[in-house]
Formats: sequence, structure tokens, C-alpha cells
Amino acid sequence: MARLTRSCSPPRRRRASGFTLVWCLAMVAVMGVYLMKVGDAWQMRAQREREVELRQRGTEIREAIRRYVENGSGRYPETLADLVEDNRTGQVRRWLRKPWDDPMTGADWQYLPAPGDGFMGVHSGSARRPLRQDGFYADEPGFAEAESYADWRFAYWPGQTLRDDLTPP
Repeated sequence: MARLTRSCSPPRRRRASGFTLVWCLAMVAVMGVYLMKVGDAWQMRAQREREVELRQRGTEIREAIRRYVENGSGRYPETLADLVEDNRTGQVRRWLRKPWDDPMTGADWQYLPAPGDGFMGVHSGSARRPLRQDGFYADEPGFAEAESYADWRFAYWPGQTLRDDLTPP
């Protein structure tokens, strides 16, 4: 009778399962690197959107301060709430739709004190470096040299000429 002999070498399936495990680990590493790059791109895009929102809101607040000063006794507002609901003449005027918050921090704006009482403008409390470094309007002085978003000052002083188009480039 013929005797069946077993080979000492392990079956092929065992060697292939080890290769599959290494291949899966390599794919997980590649996917992790790819997801890090995608996360960085999303973070950059979100910061750009907040930056645009910062310029739009700051410009709207500066324009509301201008209207408040020019349509009253020349005094500056005490808070953003004064721009939302102005009761100085006995008739409610709304120079600002709502008291916007700082889009970079999600908190309140930092006020720029006016001569006398009130505030003449706002700026962000963020210490992050701006992504945009050029292409600013003439009524945004110092924005190109800014080291942080806190250096972007949205202020109005009497006699300042502002642009009609409030949308940033």
C-alpha cells in the first residue's frame, strides 16, 4: 500500500495571508497620509471663507458707524447694539442688521476707542496670520502689512471716503 506523505512546507494559504496583512497595513498608511492632506486643504478653505467673512462684516460695521455718526449729533456709538437699534431721534433706525460676531474667533469684536465716548471701529481678537497678503482696497490701509487678523482695523473717522461697493475683491 502506498503511503501518503505530508510535505514539511506550510500550505500556500498561510503565506498569502501574511502578504495580505502587510498590503492592508500599507493601504491604511497611504489613506492616512491622503486624509491628512485633505484635512489641511479643508482647514485652509475654511480659514479663507472666515477671512472673507471678516472683511465683509468689518466693512459693514464701519459703514454702519459712518451712517450713525453722520445722521446724528456726530457722536460715535457706545456698542454694536446702538447700530442695530438707534433711538436717538425718537424714531428707531437700523444701521446694522444684527450685532455680528468676529468670524475668526466666534466671540465679540475688539473695539477701537473713539475720541471722547464710544468706539470708532472694530478689529478681530485673532492672533493668526492672514492668508491674504495683497489685493486690498484703498480704504483698507495696513492690511497688506498685517502680522495678524487683529491688525485688520475697520474704523471710521469723519471726512474718510469709503467705497460704494462693500464686497471685497
